[in-house]
Amino acid sequence: MSRSDDARAEFAGFLRSRRARLRPADVGLPDGTRRRVAGLRREEVAQLAGVGLTWYTWLEQGRPIAASAQVVAAIARALLLSDDERDHLFALADLPLPDREARQCVGQTHLDLLEKLLPYPAAVQTSRFDIRAYNRSYRYLFDDLDDMPAERRNCAVLLFTDTAWQRAHVDLDHAQRRIAARLRAAYGRHHEEPSWQRFIAELEATSPRFAELWRLGDVGGERNAPKNLVHARVGALHLEMSSLWIDEGLGSRVVWFSPRDDATAARLERLAAESPDEAVISAVA
Repeated sequence: MSRSDDARAEFAGFLRSRRARLRPADVGLPDGTRRRVAGLRREEVAQLAGVGLTWYTWLEQGRPIAASAQVVAAIARALLLSDDERDHLFALADLPLPDREARQCVGQTHLDLLEKLLPYPAAVQTSRFDIRAYNRSYRYLFDDLDDMPAERRNCAVLLFTDTAWQRAHVDLDHAQRRIAARLRAAYGRHHEEPSWQRFIAELEATSPRFAELWRLGDVGGERNAPKNLVHARVGALHLEMSSLWIDEGLGSRVVWFSPRDDATAARLERLAAESPDEAVISAVA
């Protein structure tokens, strides 16, 4: 069997195993007549998912047919799959993994880590660069993030639309090129998701510079990199940016900036000491 045949066989077997574990009552159906085998019938899953019985049967038989992300998501809901099971089904179908709920992006252990990283600026970001939580040094790294609406707390949006973020970057052109390339790399895993499609379209409409870079099609990775900033109050910051994914689906990561010289280290201490009476950690609800 070819690799694609293996994937189809695994996909089909997984569907059958998830169907077999469900009872009609689990999905709000009556038990009906006596069943020869455990679990839901194929026609019941097809009805719940809103797909044709013949087409669903072919999927369970491992036939060489393609399923869209919308259809696979509907089948996952019909089978009451967990997030991990749904992601596994998407991977077997060779589809980009769907976004998980934003509330699952940040846990208490992540917030504790952000606090322990002080005075280094640190944040939890999604693969789309939404900033979900951050410590006090990161809060003041460019401007006061707490003063911004939660929906604007996105590194790509701010780098292309916010003058304070743009002024802080010594090499703005390099920073914008890099984040556009990293965003495109992430988009490859999410290109069928409406939320991602809207995000890219809105950023293109808002920022001609982003639209120009997006058309170039450059793709970049998540490698650690130096970052040189000029802070309005504390002065020059020579930093090394590092990141670490905190889930297997590459949905969220911890990002932190460590100093590359003693002067920067001292200036980060000053940032961490600002507003000492306020919370050390900020998080999007």
